[in-house]
Amino acid sequence: MHDTSATPSSPRLPLEGLRVVEFTHMVMGPTCGMVLADLGAEVIKVEPVDGDRTRHLLGAGAGFFPMFNRNKKSIALDLRSPEGLAVARKLAASADVVAQNFKPGVMTKYGLDYAALSQVNPRLIYVNHTGFLPGPYEHRTALDEVVQMMGGLAYMTGRPGDPLRAGSSVNDIMGGMFGAIGAMAALMQRGITGRGQEVDSALFENNVFLVGQHMMQYAVTGKPAAPMPDRISSWAVYDVFSVKDGGQIFLAAVSDAQWQTFCDAMGYADLKADTGLATNNDRVRARPTLMPVLRERLAQHTADELAAIFERHGLPFAPIRRPEELFDDPHLQATGGLADITLPDGERAGQTAQITLMPLRMDGQRLDVRCDPPRLGQHTAELLQGLGYTADEVAALQATGAIA
Repeated sequence: MHDTSATPSSPRLPLEGLRVVEFTHMVMGPTCGMVLADLGAEVIKVEPVDGDRTRHLLGAGAGFFPMFNRNKKSIALDLRSPEGLAVARKLAASADVVAQNFKPGVMTKYGLDYAALSQVNPRLIYVNHTGFLPGPYEHRTALDEVVQMMGGLAYMTGRPGDPLRAGSSVNDIMGGMFGAIGAMAALMQRGITGRGQEVDSALFENNVFLVGQHMMQYAVTGKPAAPMPDRISSWAVYDVFSVKDGGQIFLAAVSDAQWQTFCDAMGYADLKADTGLATNNDRVRARPTLMPVLRERLAQHTADELAAIFERHGLPFAPIRRPEELFDDPHLQATGGLADITLPDGERAGQTAQITLMPLRMDGQRLDVRCDPPRLGQHTAELLQGLGYTADEVAALQATGAIA
């Protein structure tokens, strides 16, 4: 367990002193809470008494809970019981921010919606994470993959005729980030007006924001954007190359100066001297004949050899890595991009693993893990006592099954 106490020399985090109560599950809502928690807020995750389902997902969902729930406290409540619901309402009334990502109408049914809670606390910021903003689609059930398909992202990612979802929960994660951005903006406005407000972040609209660059390409050129694997590249050398010993590497030369450096570095004096390849646009037009030549020549080198040459000459390159290989990435290891956590659930519960941190620094420091992903109901008794419940009242609630 990580020490959550601040030392006299440690700087205050930006959101210290704020309380966030989240009624969330899966990825989108928990991402919002994780961002606010990493920034220093006290984030309380309200879970069912049998736990958030992501604690025990298999396959691609196995990492959801530890990834998106670090730096949080867990309270386990049965919202279907009057006693558990009363605790939830009292807890929500104590919050600066409430975040939720349930289907439309669920929070209203429990009296935990913005309209109900703002009557008790007009300063409350309330963040809804939904599939769609209000409109014709708002009652549809949305998933990341659903909005990628209907929002053009899968079309742009896959090869022509073969739509393909992106290799991460991009809309869930970004949708949660936009929820956090909205919450922080609303908190700033509350400092001026003294009043809270409701914030809405949605998967579909997030996806449309992501493909906005391709929409604008059409608006500017009048030509539809081709899927990325079939796109007309803006640069001649901007590709994955299959090289010696079965390796692969991404190599790029995106300016005339880089092209000349590339030719010098690789000893391609003939290509450098070719006037038909003098400018980037010349090389783009020559791609049908240029690329087979480059592929044949570059295939004589290993990926490591090419990486060393490109790094020495300041040219863009990237080894093709798998996610599990990033645990050993020297840059991440050297810069503190990974932090240790204790896994709370599953076959490896209690073991240490490394988790990725938010990709920013503040005052020269990474936003670290201060608290491991919580065990189910780990902070229930502590939080109830903070709300004024006595130890006997907590025990009585536990006996009824209203809390865990």
